[in-house]
Amino acid sequence: MWKDTNTDNPASQAARAMVDAFASAGADHFDITWTTRQGDKAGFRRHMPADTLRNLLPVMLSNATKNERNLIVRPVSDGATFIQLDDLGREGLERVKPAAFLGLETSPGNYQAWVSIPAGQSDKDFARRLRKGAGADDTASGATRVAGSLNFKDKYAPDFPMVQIAHSAPGRMASTAQLESMGLVAEPEKPAPPIFRLSRTDRIRTDKWPSYQRCVSDAPMNHEKTGPDISRADFTWCMTAISWGHGVEATAERLMEESSKARENGERYAQMTADNAAAAVARRERTRA
Repeated sequence: MWKDTNTDNPASQAARAMVDAFASAGADHFDITWTTRQGDKAGFRRHMPADTLRNLLPVMLSNATKNERNLIVRPVSDGATFIQLDDLGREGLERVKPAAFLGLETSPGNYQAWVSIPAGQSDKDFARRLRKGAGADDTASGATRVAGSLNFKDKYAPDFPMVQIAHSAPGRMASTAQLESMGLVAEPEKPAPPIFRLSRTDRIRTDKWPSYQRCVSDAPMNHEKTGPDISRADFTWCMTAISWGHGVEATAERLMEESSKARENGERYAQMTADNAAAAVARRERTRA
């Protein structure tokens, strides 16, 4: 297994190059998460300045490797909106490359691209439409594994793949008009009715939860063709739970218990998946009306 032993190691150089790319596209701080091979959160640090993270990366990589921890960062910016296009194939990455400042290969044949748009030019629906139009995972969490780190998952043992930079264009910013002209943005959907959120204390129609394992069993294959698409399973499970009468907040909390991917990517992923599922349920109900 590779081990990081010095600050000039190629892995440390790749990690710093990734952080530099994010900083050049507007990132000021990063939230850092460490997870286990099973996806459980093992540590967290909020809002680490880019310069601090850059200096600590060699030690972080070494410790992550020694302890078999995934090193995950979420870029934070006041001046830019980052949109993560996850679970792309090589062709998908090539398609979005002219607008992306960074592309990563997180496991063999599985890519993600990052687009930076000046703050105020896009909204949540535009990000959803971009993910849909680009053929990306519509439940991407906005956090990513660090280039140069190892992707610790049981299915890869003992030969854990290293996260690699597949494309870099430091400083590249995109506009909504550019992305639309590239044919990467799906058409707007008709507005869905407001989502009714149930609080923890609100009464729900059932105390039962859907079978998470059944959703995993029924999910399509992932891009790597190595197993079920867990993002799709999570989305389907949330749709089922919400259609049964569970609240969006409660569903997000329960997803953190059921899904290893939710635990790996954090509460924001769980909440986004539940929000998207609630919107899908609302659209389905509107169509039936």
